[in-house]
Parts: sequence; C-alpha cells; structure tokens
Amino acid sequence: MISVTPLDTERPSSLATDISDRLNAAIREHLLTAFAPDNTKSLRKFPAPEAAELLGVSGQFMRKLHAEGTIAEPEENRGGRRYYSADEILRAREILEGSSRKKGRYIPSRTSDEKLQIWQLMNFKGGSSKSTTSIHLAHFFALKGYRVLVVDLDPQGSLTSMCGISPEVEFDGLTVYDAIRYDDPVAMQDVIVSTYFPGLSIAPARLILSEFETESAVQSNPESPFFLRIRSALAQVENDYDIVLMDSPPQLGFLTISGMAAASSLIVPLTPSMLDVSSTAQFLELAGAYMSIMEDAGASLQYDHFKFLITRDEPTDIPSQQLTSFMRALFQDRVMSATALKSTAISDATLLKQSIYEVIRAEMTRETYDRAKNSMDAIGREVELMIHQAWGRN
Repeated sequence: MISVTPLDTERPSSLATDISDRLNAAIREHLLTAFAPDNTKSLRKFPAPEAAELLGVSGQFMRKLHAEGTIAEPEENRGGRRYYSADEILRAREILEGSSRKKGRYIPSRTSDEKLQIWQLMNFKGGSSKSTTSIHLAHFFALKGYRVLVVDLDPQGSLTSMCGISPEVEFDGLTVYDAIRYDDPVAMQDVIVSTYFPGLSIAPARLILSEFETESAVQSNPESPFFLRIRSALAQVENDYDIVLMDSPPQLGFLTISGMAAASSLIVPLTPSMLDVSSTAQFLELAGAYMSIMEDAGASLQYDHFKFLITRDEPTDIPSQQLTSFMRALFQDRVMSATALKSTAISDATLLKQSIYEVIRAEMTRETYDRAKNSMDAIGREVELMIHQAWGRN
C-alpha cells in the first residue's frame, strides 16, 4: 500500500519532485499488478477461427492440415477447441509458405527490390492517438507475417511501455537516443530489442531522448546535419525489416523533423474538432517550412503517401461528422477512408497498455469489441494497400 504524506509546497522544485516520486510509485504499483509477476507482458492465445482468419484460410482447411500432419497440433486444447500462440501461427505461416505456389501468400515480406517502408505518425496536438494508432498498426502487421520495427521518438516512452518495456519500473537499457546521439553513437542493431509479440521489435525511448533536442541545437552542422541521423541509423538495419513505424512526440522539434527526413510515408492523425483541425493546420505550415529548409540543405524528401487519419471518430456526433466531411471535401483522397472509432474497448485496453488485438473478445461486450477491432483492421488494410502500391504489387 502506498503511504500518503503531505506534499512539500514550500519550494516549487520540492513540490515537483514530490509529485514525481509519488506518481512513479503509483505507476510502478499499477504495472506490477497489470503485468506478470516478472514485469513482462505476454500475448494471449488465439482460438482456431481467429488463427485461420489470420492465416487467410478456412477453418475446414486448418482441420485438414492437422489431420494430414502438415502442421502440428497446438499445445493448448480446451474441451476439443484449439488455441494457438502467435509463435505457432508464425510456424504455420512458414510451413504454408514453403508449400505454396504463390510466393508471399502466407509470408508477405518485401523482396530485395522493394524498399523498406518507413511510416511516421506525427502531429503536435496531444491526444490525437499517435501512439494508439502506432501500436495497433504494429500488431496488425506483425500478426499478418511482416517483419515490423517500431521506433519510439517520444521521450515519454508511451509506445515503449505498450511494447512491454516499462521505463517507469526498471528499464535502463539502450534507447534510440544511443543510436542517434552525436558523441560516440552505438550501432542501431544494439538498440533494437525483440518484444513479447512475435515479429515485432522496438527501438525504445526513455526521457534521455529529450537530450537530442538540446544537442542538435548546438552540435548539428552541415557535415553532420541532425535531420539525417535517424535516416542513417535505420539504414543500418533496413535488410532486417519490411515496415518501420515511427511514433513522434507531440511537438515539431528536432526529433520529429529528423523522422520526417527518414520517412517514406507520413500519417497525420487528428480528431474531428475545430481546435484540432486548426492546430493541425499550424503544424503543417511549420512542417512545410522545415521541409523546405531540409530540401535547400540537400536532403531528398520523397513520400509515397501523405495522409490524414480521422481518430476518435463518433458516427453519431453531428458536428464531428461535419468536420470529417469538410476534411474529405477539402483534401479528398489525402484523408484515409478508414477511421479510428472512439471506443470504450480501445480505451479499456489502453489502460492496461494493450491493443485491441491483445484483448480476449469474451471479456468485453462482443458488439463493442467487434466495432473496435473492425475499425483498426480497416486502417491496417488501407495502410497495407498503400504499402503494396509503393512496392508495385497489385
């Protein structure tokens, strides 16, 4: 039980420190309750119908594969019902891919002539669902069989926490900062860690990442410009991944701008409110100015896609729907067709630092769960289609 003591209000510095200590203690206790006893997250098992859907086959075909011995029985079988781990689904993918006449049907990894897809999610308006969208896209693509890397560019480390690494508890390992710092940077390979989610790795973040902002203001120079540091770090590992997702801080600083220089596509999430739309307009005005400066400095900026994503979408809220229609009329196909619904299912999952893909359907109202998952699936499929377009696939 956390003891409650009066806060020291005599000095602002003491007040801030006391509040920070109390919050960190409370967060630590919450995470110890929410996570496993060893502070690690684990991924749920997938029932047979869901596993078949992920593999893109029918339940009847799955049963046939088991009967023939093509794929092994899953370790977990409850009352005659099969439950698959993500690793077992991945092994089934590999077996099916090996026997398939169509290359890439079960493991859709990019070929050597298809460039690494680097997608940055950015907006300097907090609460636009950048991190939530990033983790859902990461899980969607990992479950589809892609090799996914997420790069957390936010010193607050929200995406890092959602990937099972908790800066609030005991994480003191290398971060993306160590790969992009100016003094004696380490290899990007040494920064990246595998997650509990098969197929998904992360270059994590901690508060130290904010030092990049200060250092760039002093140490960036024409020979070693700040905006090429993330691009150079990712170039070291580009052969290991199909898709990179970068979650930016809610500001247009050196980190976000450096991410823009590394990205092959951009997504700007925004909620359909006039304040958010106005803020996004200002953000893009500044972003455009910085892009021009980078181009003048010799940087090559080429984006396959530059899209808006409507988040916290409420179909029954008339004013927000009017703003959504306004954005679609103004920018047409720059606005993604799919939207991220405002959902208690996603909010509840986020409280435990989970995506909707980690939630067990039976533990929620099924209609609420289905709406949320269908919304995130639609976003994932639309981004996947854009990635395939960039690769030249039909």
